[in-house]
Amino acid sequence: MSFEEKYQAIIEKDSLYEGLFFTCVKTTGIFCRPVCTARKPKPENVEFVDDAKNTLAKGYRPCKVCKPMNSKDETPERIKNLMDELLQNPFSRIKDYHLRERGIEPAFLRRWFKKNYQMTFHAYQRMLRINLAYQDIQNGKSVTDAAFSNGFESMSGFNESFKGIFGDPATISSKKKMVLQIERLDTPLGPMYACASDRGLCLLEFTERRMLEREFKDLQKRLNAVILPGKHPVIEQVKKELNEYFRGERTSFDIKLDTPGTDFQNKVWNQLLKIPYGETRSYKKQAEMLGNPDAVRAVARANGMNRIAIIIPCHRVIGENGELKGYAGGLPRKRWLLDFEYMNNSVSKKP
Repeated sequence: MSFEEKYQAIIEKDSLYEGLFFTCVKTTGIFCRPVCTARKPKPENVEFVDDAKNTLAKGYRPCKVCKPMNSKDETPERIKNLMDELLQNPFSRIKDYHLRERGIEPAFLRRWFKKNYQMTFHAYQRMLRINLAYQDIQNGKSVTDAAFSNGFESMSGFNESFKGIFGDPATISSKKKMVLQIERLDTPLGPMYACASDRGLCLLEFTERRMLEREFKDLQKRLNAVILPGKHPVIEQVKKELNEYFRGERTSFDIKLDTPGTDFQNKVWNQLLKIPYGETRSYKKQAEMLGNPDAVRAVARANGMNRIAIIIPCHRVIGENGELKGYAGGLPRKRWLLDFEYMNNSVSKKP
């Protein structure tokens, strides 16, 4: 990225560049994130640094306005603790006065959940309980027992909530659906959603991806499933492996994948998995490796339909002339991932 491109990004407060670099102001000795709302310095008073550790090593202090040492979209600690508690005990009911006792303003929590989960906190709790109730019914428990044992106070409230997702609870055993668990993850490049079935990871996407809602619907249709918040061993493994990847300690992933799609799409995605860490392939080369050199556009389209970012590394595919082309997470993220892998790979190969 050129100096001019980075400077234009901070002028426009472009969130796509969040996490890719920091703005260091020579005259004040502070450093900021690209979206900082403070008054912008003159170009001659700016240097750009790629990570916070190096900005501190150069003697810069973190800005008090944008707080660059905190991830912009990181889940606040009190909310993280609250969600962990609910995932451990989803049948518990945390009401507004419980939140105030914990120093959390209910209105703030409602806005945070609406922004990050497209539902209120209380709806999130209800979805967790519905998830458990559905599994209880599938395992032979009566509808009434499933409702009351998972914290619902009335059958009318349970039936209304349940029907909106699964249909009539009285007939649900004959229309068995798979439950896909979903969780929001914090990463150095912004928040992501991870979604898992018992067969493996079926989605890992940045939360602002434009096609995300369509991907959710497609997954549910292909797997005859519903997507509900909850813990899953596959997602726990994804968290661990992603953390190792971003620390530069992992160059390949061991996580099981569940990738429903057409035969052609799966061939393309399997080819993506064969591109070595720190290297790139052109769309044309990818088509040739599939034995169909004329299928460049079809390959590019299948790459764009990949639901599992980073782990199925569609970011490693570029134009034949070396130009970066479309990436669902945004080209700045694609550039960051390629630079990160290239530099880490170069360091690891040094004698």
